[in-house]
Amino acid sequence: MDVNKIYYLTKDGLENLKNDLQQAKDLRKAKLGKEAPAAFYSEELNSEFVSFRDEMDVLDAKIDEMEHVLKNYEIIKPPLASEKDKIGLGAKVRVEIDGATDDFIIVGTWEANPALGLISDESPVGKALLGKKVGEMAVLNSPIKIAYKIKKITY
Repeated sequence: MDVNKIYYLTKDGLENLKNDLQQAKDLRKAKLGKEAPAAFYSEELNSEFVSFRDEMDVLDAKIDEMEHVLKNYEIIKPPLASEKDKIGLGAKVRVEIDGATDDFIIVGTWEANPALGLISDESPVGKALLGKKVGEMAVLNSPIKIAYKIKKITY
């Protein structure tokens, strides 16, 4: 985890993160209270214990990561009126790609989910779109050159 990184979240994203953290903590508590293998309390090492410990390590890492984000987040705010014509965090963007239109919302990395149209500001597509205005082209130079024509920006 990058100690100095700021995680940009929408208000909904913050609430979802808080709920996910509470669910993870509840799951951890339930697993420790009910599912801890008897080997957990013995001096012998067996596969049941190793499996349980691995599960707990993954869960603990997830909890630590979510707590880190909650200590280092900033809510995405609408831009100043003079900046609303440019794509920034929180922008809803309609683009045209090879004649087809697509809609994206530019979010922080924690909330990114391309399947839902939530594009990270740190992704190649997000980076290409940031700062662009309606009518401009954002060109993504990956193995295949993709051009996004900006059709609409709203906040």
